[in-house]
Amino acid sequence: MKIQTFDTTLRDGTQGEKINFSVDEKLRIAHKLDDFGIDYIEGGWPGSNPKDALFFETAKSQSWQHAKICAFGSTRRTGVRAEEDSNLNMLLAAETPVVTIFGKTWIKHLEKALKISREENSAIIYESVAWLKDNGREVIYDAEHFFDGYKTDPHYALESLRAAQQAGADILTLCDTNGGTLPDEIAEIVTCVRWEFSGALGIHAHNDSELAVANTISAVHAGVRHIQGTVNGFGERCGNTNLISAIANLQLKLGYQCVAPAAMQHLTELANYIFELANLNPRDEAAFIGKSAFAHKGGVHVSAVLKDPATYEHISPEKVGNRRRVLVSDLSGRSNVNYKIKELNLQSGDHAESSKIVQEIKTLENQGYLFEAAEASFELLVQRLRAQIPVFFDLQGFRISVERDAGSPLPRSEASIRVKVNEHVEHTAAEGDGPVNALDKALRKALLRFYPEIARMHLIDYKVRVLSEGDGTAAKVRVLIESQNGEERWSTIGVSENIIEASWEALVDSFTYFLYKQYSTPAPTIKKKKALSLV
Repeated sequence: MKIQTFDTTLRDGTQGEKINFSVDEKLRIAHKLDDFGIDYIEGGWPGSNPKDALFFETAKSQSWQHAKICAFGSTRRTGVRAEEDSNLNMLLAAETPVVTIFGKTWIKHLEKALKISREENSAIIYESVAWLKDNGREVIYDAEHFFDGYKTDPHYALESLRAAQQAGADILTLCDTNGGTLPDEIAEIVTCVRWEFSGALGIHAHNDSELAVANTISAVHAGVRHIQGTVNGFGERCGNTNLISAIANLQLKLGYQCVAPAAMQHLTELANYIFELANLNPRDEAAFIGKSAFAHKGGVHVSAVLKDPATYEHISPEKVGNRRRVLVSDLSGRSNVNYKIKELNLQSGDHAESSKIVQEIKTLENQGYLFEAAEASFELLVQRLRAQIPVFFDLQGFRISVERDAGSPLPRSEASIRVKVNEHVEHTAAEGDGPVNALDKALRKALLRFYPEIARMHLIDYKVRVLSEGDGTAAKVRVLIESQNGEERWSTIGVSENIIEASWEALVDSFTYFLYKQYSTPAPTIKKKKALSLV
């Protein structure tokens, strides 16, 4: 059975904190949603701001393969005829095939906010919908605060819906605007509405009680066939129904069709695309599409998943375009290590070697290391224990100075370093935006003569975490460095009471990992020595 999908990321989603899209980004998102197979895309409120006006002006000249672009607004104002209402006329001027308007359902709003009678409110709803229908628009009527209104006065809540339906509304959407209704209440009330109305019903839920997706599913069970929400649950206060989770549950578990079956494999891609344009980090713990959604850490879990993934996974991650991950940590067993070694395309070891690696991980994580966040350092640990990592360079020493002149607003950082490569000692110095950046530049400068390919790699992220806060400035710190070479990224780690030492360790691992990947078969001039300890 088909479920209509209505996305309001570009309107309701942008009402969330930290969410803001340019016109170009809104158009890119709309095309991404169209490609994915969303049925309706609500672009904004015409006339409310120049950005939305430009979006609709541009959108009407572009080609849409599947979705209908929708403009959003309110019913007419009190005391103004529908054909003279500026808001309704701006909705028509947007020239979208579909218009969504919201009207009042809750008696509290009539009495406290608008101060109008029930009869006048019903007339406002009827005349607004009728005017839009007379002008050839498909009309979706959003009954604002419907569930609160129904619980206060069910007779009038239904009367307000009837006014919209009699005026020709194509879809009646029941809104849990305050997000406080529970799933059993949703099911009971939608069932009552379904009994009274034969037309198409929709659900628009907010997530203030962490129940928006559950409420949407309950509404569908009770007869709703049109669901509204936003990608990743963006929206005002606690957000809206997360369409990603709602679509996954309805289609993969309940047998409804929200989008084409092949589109489901792009669900993770869609979610991450919107996160990227919103300039937000994807939520690792997000259901279905998060980095941690199919991540396994406990040794017992991993051992079972290797035998049958269904033992600890509710669906196959590939169905939504995600992937299984096995983490290595102090909770790891040999199964974790063996899985990770296989995932990294390394040669499998025997039972004794796996046990040795597990013990080394437990020892190091007790000191503050975190290999689930630094897979490159984990690979180096394994290969060092196997004596497979060449000595690309030896540190002879480094010095860092930080100075601040009286007339300068910023301090100046300089690092000098001596490294030995193939019996040759290279001594260089460099300035940077801080001591770690200066150290990175100095090391890079020293190694470029011997390994010119280092010019292709660069650091893209640097994070510091204090591990023993009670120790004040003497606290142990963990440094994570993320580096990049084209499309390839890798993370390395360092731990020490000295932040520079921890940074140096992570930095050395980053350079070593890059060179190890470049020289997986060591050149004759690069000497090897006994496996190095990670610390």
